[in-house]
Amino acid sequence: MTQELLHTNGALEKPIKKATKERQFKGMSLVERKLARREKLIEAGIETYGTHGFFSVTVKDVCNEAKLTERYFYESFKKSEELFQTIFLQLIESLQQNVMQAVMQASSDPKKMIEVGLSTLFTLIKNDPRMARIIYIDAMLVQELHNHATIHETMSQFDRMIHTFVMLMMPHIDRSEQEISLIATGLNGYVTQVAIRWVTGGFKLSLEDVLMACQTVFMSLLDTFSEK
Repeated sequence: MTQELLHTNGALEKPIKKATKERQFKGMSLVERKLARREKLIEAGIETYGTHGFFSVTVKDVCNEAKLTERYFYESFKKSEELFQTIFLQLIESLQQNVMQAVMQASSDPKKMIEVGLSTLFTLIKNDPRMARIIYIDAMLVQELHNHATIHETMSQFDRMIHTFVMLMMPHIDRSEQEISLIATGLNGYVTQVAIRWVTGGFKLSLEDVLMACQTVFMSLLDTFSEK
């Protein structure tokens, strides 16, 4: 009887271990798998929207790129515009972080900060045409982003970033916060319009020419305030 029990327990031990190994092999909880699928959809959205344009891509196209069924798309996003908004905000945040990190690590010399900041921004744009298309072409045309004030808030974030940039360049600037804020808005609009023209023109203008055009404005600002 004892031997039979041992034999039975031994027979049952293998399936138990097998089930344990299967759980370990999958390695993720339900929540983790859902998050992983969401990230796949975001990556697929960047590839499809950034390559073909938002208005030429369907939910099915995104799912095919992600190698997921459409039901998993609607598990994370209500519609294409929501995915696009998520991607847009993610790319903007990455762009801003990289630019500010480069500026903070640059020399304290204002001219060097201008050069490094603008060079980082436009190099990132050129090196990833998908990101450039999403931010500077399609985002301007997707009405959902305007309805939700996403574009407005994003521009305000860049205003604040440039405001910080101006203060780093000229910590002793004798101007009111309101005046500096307006100047930052103007600089932001200038750089954005140059970027839009560059991207929509297929990067035909050289990086050097684009940088020169933007650096000239920042340097003029620096010279003007240095005279006071």
